Amino acid sequence: MDAAPTHSPTGASPMHKTLTALLALVISAGLAFAQDGGGVRSDLTPKDLERVRAVTAPTQDFSKPERFELLPAGAATTKKLVNRDSFSLPSANLSFEQQERFNLGNGFFTKLWVSAPSSTKASDGLGPLFNSRGCQNCHLKDGRGHPPFNPGESSESMFLRLSVPATTAAQKSAIANHETDVIAEPTYGTQLQESAVPGLRGEGHMQVTYEDVPVTLGDGTVVTLRKPTYSVADLGYGPMAPDVMLSPRVTPQMIGLGLLEAVPVEDILANADPGDRDGDGVSGKPNWVHDPVSGKVALGRFGWKAGAPSIRVQAAHAFAGDLGISTPLVNQSFGDCTANQQQCLSMPTGDNAAGESEAPDPILDLVTFYSQNLGVPQRRGFDDPKVLAGKQAFYEAGCATCHVPKFVTSRKAEVDALRFQLIWPYSDLLLHDMGDGLADLRPEGDAHGYEWRTPPLWGIGLTETISGHTLFLHDGRARSLTEAVLWHGGEAQKARDAFTRMTKTERDALIAFLESL
Repeated sequence: MDAAPTHSPTGASPMHKTLTALLALVISAGLAFAQDGGGVRSDLTPKDLERVRAVTAPTQDFSKPERFELLPAGAATTKKLVNRDSFSLPSANLSFEQQERFNLGNGFFTKLWVSAPSSTKASDGLGPLFNSRGCQNCHLKDGRGHPPFNPGESSESMFLRLSVPATTAAQKSAIANHETDVIAEPTYGTQLQESAVPGLRGEGHMQVTYEDVPVTLGDGTVVTLRKPTYSVADLGYGPMAPDVMLSPRVTPQMIGLGLLEAVPVEDILANADPGDRDGDGVSGKPNWVHDPVSGKVALGRFGWKAGAPSIRVQAAHAFAGDLGISTPLVNQSFGDCTANQQQCLSMPTGDNAAGESEAPDPILDLVTFYSQNLGVPQRRGFDDPKVLAGKQAFYEAGCATCHVPKFVTSRKAEVDALRFQLIWPYSDLLLHDMGDGLADLRPEGDAHGYEWRTPPLWGIGLTETISGHTLFLHDGRARSLTEAVLWHGGEAQKARDAFTRMTKTERDALIAFLESL
């Protein structure tokens, strides 16, 4: 890994040079502050640390691509012809033995589970309440989920999170001490499950309606956003608590997760500024969560609100919540059934007489390895002048403040193929207040109801190819990248406003840059 060169763009206008210089000054100040606040990486020698800081410094030259920009996942980047399976390929630098392990994990990821009792003991234990019969059914082609396309339809790749406010001293203490992230709705738990095994009712059906919200850009262009409202119909177990909080979630794309897991904690915290000490209007804070693997509090980095500290934890909770399948890490054979759902708790499960979980080892290990090593496709058109102009617009609008372009992964990463790679996820993995428009008003751990983790942007331009749609944000409300940008508020308001002031040529260039990722 070598440091990317930085040069001033040739033929630049005096105004451009001034803007570029100011941008560099602001970012450099931010880096200095960040390095002071994040601590020094323990996996690097001083020489390596100097190299990492040089290669991850924001570019000041938008006249040509940066070195290594073609390969967003470093040596793990996949280089095969882009098609609908491009998100389902393994990291390119896995060994033969690791590829075999990846394929075994894929088998369990695509596996369809059945209700107990069943003649296929290795596949029973589904539910009793569930959202899907298999991981791949939600993460179709390992891509991005979507809301129902038509009124009355259901969507396996989207569901509602549920919780109620903490009211008792014990509940408030449990959240403050990171013993739990939310307080479950008393009857329906932490997730609405629309499906159930034979003989049992599902919990209800998510309903979504949309209101048109026109937005006029600086040049007079009108873009119509759609504002969603969520409710639940056909409740199967009585009314929900009157103070229930609903939060819609589409399944995120799966690529590059192991590389994000390998970003050192120090480098993530280096970008945190919860008190906005540098006065740029962007705070960024970590979500500290309970890690059931270590039993300690750890940095959350996965999920829409960074509620999971590792891929293994995220996978185990998905097995329990989405499929109702117990694992050694989350050994809940009844999934999300609550004490107020006695019929659910009376249904048979797939646990054996010895108390072994429904998905015993090594299933969780293999699914975790598969999820860690879904490769990131190489960039397309990254050297196109329009894309380079869009990249400059992205930086100058302030988007790169939260969508941090580059990191170098740890030399001590769990998977050797993911160690010491220069990666380009375009995310700081921190929480940001996104304003009223995107607020779900549902706290989760340290994340309050206005905050979301910055989603990685790599692969976003392949959404239509992989998933067959262009629906973005946590609930798929945005029907295009332009709409997604226009929903930004709160800490991202300045960047959003800068986008609205751009000419059509500048906006088109910025979108072309995003589509190249």
